[in-house]
Amino acid sequence: MSEELFDQDEVITLTDEDGKEEKFTILCVIEYNGAQYYALLPEDEDDGYVILRAEEEEGETMLVTVDDDEEFDVVSAEIDDYLNSEIDYDEE
Repeated sequence: MSEELFDQDEVITLTDEDGKEEKFTILCVIEYNGAQYYALLPEDEDDGYVILRAEEEEGETMLVTVDDDEEFDVVSAEIDDYLNSEIDYDEE
C-alpha cells in the first residue's frame, strides 16, 4: 500500500448522479490492490470523511463508492492508520 500526499488545502468539486456539486478537501490518496482510494472531507462537515475509489471510464477518472464491505473495511483501516500517524501529539 502506498500513500500520495496532497496539500492540506487542496479542494476538489465532485458532481453526483443527480448533478449536485459538492466540494471536498483531499486528506490523502492510498493505493490498495492496484486501485487508488481517496479520503475526502466534505467542505461542510468536520466530523468524518468519505472514501471513494478511482476508476477509469472512457478515458476519464471517476470516483465511485466502495460497495464491498471487506474492501471498505481494509481501506478504511489503512487510511485511519495513515491519518493518525500524521497527527503530532507534541504540538501545542
